[in-house]
Amino acid sequence: MLENDTIIALATPPGTGAIAVMRLSGPGAIALAASHFRAASGKPLESCPGHTVHLGHLYFGERMLDEVLATVFRGPRSYTGEDVVEISCHGSPFIQQAVLNGFLDAGCRMAQAGEFTLRAFLHGKMDLSQAEAVADLIASENQASHQIALQQMRGGYSSRIKELRDQLIHFASLITLELDFSGEDVEFADRGAFTALLDEISDLLKKLIDSFATGNAIKKGIPVAIAGQPNVGKSTLLNTLLEEERAIVSDIAGTTRDAIEDDMVLGGIGFRFIDTAGIRQTEDQIESIGIRKTYEKLGQARIIAYMTDGTLLEGSALEAARKEADALLAQYPEKPVLVLANKADQLTKAQREQITATLPEAHFLSARDGEGVEALKERLLGLVSTGALQANDPVVSNSRHYQALGQALQAVDHIKEGMAAGVPSDLVSVDINEALFHLGAITGEITTDDLLGNIFANFCIGK
Repeated sequence: MLENDTIIALATPPGTGAIAVMRLSGPGAIALAASHFRAASGKPLESCPGHTVHLGHLYFGERMLDEVLATVFRGPRSYTGEDVVEISCHGSPFIQQAVLNGFLDAGCRMAQAGEFTLRAFLHGKMDLSQAEAVADLIASENQASHQIALQQMRGGYSSRIKELRDQLIHFASLITLELDFSGEDVEFADRGAFTALLDEISDLLKKLIDSFATGNAIKKGIPVAIAGQPNVGKSTLLNTLLEEERAIVSDIAGTTRDAIEDDMVLGGIGFRFIDTAGIRQTEDQIESIGIRKTYEKLGQARIIAYMTDGTLLEGSALEAARKEADALLAQYPEKPVLVLANKADQLTKAQREQITATLPEAHFLSARDGEGVEALKERLLGLVSTGALQANDPVVSNSRHYQALGQALQAVDHIKEGMAAGVPSDLVSVDINEALFHLGAITGEITTDDLLGNIFANFCIGK
């Protein structure tokens, strides 16, 4: 990717629409657009100030192609920090391609994926974590993931990391200065203030690392595995939640032989519900594969909904359900396990009391009639740690950031251990530089071409 040429790409989705927007950016963007744009006012586009929109016609040669709007942004007050022109034409695929081909023939280069945002990063319009948030914002499919991306695009935790990193650089420079006077036994860096800074950095890193479990789940959709024995109503519950016939429902045990998944949004948060094969002993080879997949999905899920047939919960069957629920809790201690007693519409008050005595956490519902389903949705929302979102606290959803934060925390811990053990300043400096490297990798103050290529390759063309 070059910074000194002019690039072009369609900034709106391809296909037929009312309008399409073609974006040009680079040192020759305004001149190139002006050579093919004739303003209705007669005013040359080169003389127009930034942040202005002009009606006119687009010509290639003597052929008038379309009536368009040309929006002018002059660098550095533009998205990329360069001169930018956005051509809003009619949304015919033919017109879009003709405009694109015309400017390519005139000397533009086709933009690569994410190149506009890459140029914004290279020109200091945003740091690297903010640039990554642009892609997350475009991909957000629910209110919570949108909120996380928007918060990060506005600076989020990266501004705080940058601030603490700058302070760490200050102490690193003082410790390096001490090395030049090692024979004189002097200290330029206040060890007490330095320790307090390390504690502050450590606390922030731990908080951000802990938020990743929630942030990543929200970004990808919180997986909820519906498990239980065959014919307890798992597929019916999935269909009721999704309000469509997504899974086959049958009285024949073992109908669901593979995991069926679908997404929905509850309270602005994405959930991915997984209907699994019924767990039982079977000689059927295909059903056995499905049961094995059930346990794989239970391991991947964030929440487990263990479903039972309430009408069968009495005597030994009720005790067996208690043992199965306890086994899931023991096997997945880090995950909430919801115990669902289905077919509540067929239960008497005495039966409910009997079930509650053995399974006090049981949630009664009727997957077929919808009784208790709304309350189940509320319970699911309550299990998701959204307090940070409501308080607008920073939440990490980027795997690259999570890895860098962990490495930075490890380096900070080494610094603290070294200082406590009286390690020489030159060795402490090594760990400080290690921490600075990983913190800088988050904000983009330390980058490589490979890193930038991997990040921006996941962007859409035109952004």
